[in-house]
Amino acid sequence: MTFTVPEATRVDLDLDGRRLSCLDFGGPGRPLLALHGHFSEGRTFAPLARALAPDWRVIAPDQRGHGESDRPADYHRRGYLADAVAVLDRLGPGPVVVLGHSLGGVNAYQLAARHPDRVRALVVEDVGAVVEGDLSFCLSWPQRAPDRAALIEGLGGSAPYLAEAIRAYDDGWGLAFHPEDMVASQRLLRGDHWDDWLATDCPALLVHGARSGTLSTGHAEAMAERRPHTRLVHLPTGHTVHETDPEGFATAVRAFLADL
Repeated sequence: MTFTVPEATRVDLDLDGRRLSCLDFGGPGRPLLALHGHFSEGRTFAPLARALAPDWRVIAPDQRGHGESDRPADYHRRGYLADAVAVLDRLGPGPVVVLGHSLGGVNAYQLAARHPDRVRALVVEDVGAVVEGDLSFCLSWPQRAPDRAALIEGLGGSAPYLAEAIRAYDDGWGLAFHPEDMVASQRLLRGDHWDDWLATDCPALLVHGARSGTLSTGHAEAMAERRPHTRLVHLPTGHTVHETDPEGFATAVRAFLADL
């Protein structure tokens, strides 16, 4: 029997008057919550959703201030985790697999640390237990441009990584996030999160981009060595493993899920 992956359905949650928009890729499979990184949105996981169907049903929110979701009052850690819990409440009882890239990866393992009964397993893509760096370079990107071509020109070398975030607005072309929000969010993400990474021992897959400038090989290996039941996979990519090598990423995730 052939299973056809349905079109993703957009579901909006009302969180005290603030919209949190999610893509539900549907199907009969077990739920998998997928959390994207800065500058991205839920639809970045569409190839993964197709690769995992019909065994897994991917639900991918546009995290606060990204994509179709509203801007929040702040970007503190507790807010991101409260949003994720709201999505889990929508899915119903029982623990789920939580996958996250970069910002979403920290959100995933902190969610497990705070709510271990809600997380069955973790997939963390290219982010460490210590987060450094800032995103202030994005403040030079244009807020609006008269047309798509002008916006792409203004984004320069970053344009290929932002294609899905480009939008047409009433006052011109822009991005599906505010750069100053991303800077604030990254500032609040920085820090030593070893306690959160080591707080749980549910099965975990750590996917490392071997050419990543975000997560070093040594740090990735230390994370796997120090945390029980953690599998480490290196793939020949940079930071955005799931976009650069979607087949390799899906293969690693599918093999991990099969062993749960």
